[in-house]
Amino acid sequence: MTTLSRRQMLRSGVIRAGALGSCLSLGQLLRTEAATGQRSDRSAILVFLGGGPAHQDTFDLKPQAPADYRGQFRPVPTSAPGVEICEHLPKLAQRADRYSIIRGITHSLADHGLGTRYVMTGNLPTPVITYPMYGCVVSKEFPAPPDLPSFVSIDRPVEGPGYLGPEYGPLSTGEKPRFGQPFRVRGITLDDTVTIGKYRSRFSLRNDLDTAFDQYEQLDESVRGLDRFSQQAYQIISSRRSREAFDLTLETPQQVDRFGRHDFGQSMLLATRLIEAGVRFVTVLLEGWDTHQDNFNTLGRQLLPDLDQSLAAMMDRLQEQGRMESTAVMVTGEFGRTPKINGNAGRDHWARAMSSLMLGGSVRGGQVLGATDARAEGPLEQGFSPDDLAASFFQNIGIDPTTEYQASVGRPITLVRNGQPIPGLL
Repeated sequence: MTTLSRRQMLRSGVIRAGALGSCLSLGQLLRTEAATGQRSDRSAILVFLGGGPAHQDTFDLKPQAPADYRGQFRPVPTSAPGVEICEHLPKLAQRADRYSIIRGITHSLADHGLGTRYVMTGNLPTPVITYPMYGCVVSKEFPAPPDLPSFVSIDRPVEGPGYLGPEYGPLSTGEKPRFGQPFRVRGITLDDTVTIGKYRSRFSLRNDLDTAFDQYEQLDESVRGLDRFSQQAYQIISSRRSREAFDLTLETPQQVDRFGRHDFGQSMLLATRLIEAGVRFVTVLLEGWDTHQDNFNTLGRQLLPDLDQSLAAMMDRLQEQGRMESTAVMVTGEFGRTPKINGNAGRDHWARAMSSLMLGGSVRGGQVLGATDARAEGPLEQGFSPDDLAASFFQNIGIDPTTEYQASVGRPITLVRNGQPIPGLL
């Protein structure tokens, strides 16, 4: 008689039906982090402006530069004395006293993939080591309650867990929430044929199967891990708190309008709800900034108004709830864009200068740190590196950027090797 191990049964699909299959796939994404004894009361939101926003058309305008450098947008004063930003960001201009603008960030990777990896990890990419992005580190250091995912990436992951391992990767929703359409998250939202009661029954059946086959693999650590991870998946799926955190239909029409009835607005509203529920890190994407042509129409008509409305709404809601001091927020792209406008009314890739925003937590609002030259071509003096940006963000979250982790390369790896928190930011 041939005896099947539990792992073989999983591979053969014996217990891969209905919602139970959702449990196992989610379980592979979610891992129960070991208790470290270290706790932080902080959560974080990363708003990634994918494609590379033009710094000189957003938060670092150069009105005195020649016309083919300065572009079509005018600077406007803000609530922070002496600070100006783009005219298409009026709501953020009114709230400039709450955030810091970091100008003169510089690096040399004007490639979307490499630039993203650098900025999202704070470490220069290398073929030897794959570094973890921010949310994966937070997932390891500060796990959420058992019935919530620690790290959610709305739509798709920006970068992965690297040497920390897949157990610290994000729960990705697989799509963006869209106004007026049901939003379903793989493994969180059960289909119409599966009730929570039925799901619990199937989970109990799986536990019975586990008991029957337990004796065959008592020493299999990976299967024991699967048991543990599936248990967390079950807790998340069957948790009212988790399901309600993802349910935007619970929001009033006024809140929906406040954030905006567009994909980014709904994503920012979802991110805020997740933080309110207890998720520790959320990534939100606003893509489309790769403006090699028609830069000013693309930014002025859609990207900047959407960013302005939704980011301001998130700031207001977090402040109204008293959560700004416990929520670290960073807004950044992977690089900037060329100082000189090209022949297609666009700007091309430019890594020598870019700008980012930080707010919440311990960030001192109402200031500009760093500067670029008269044409926004590069930083004045030394500038800041993505390593410095990462060290600052980690410190604001409550994680020491000099923390060391063990990796498969056989030596300790420093979280941020070469960066230092930006002076005066926190």
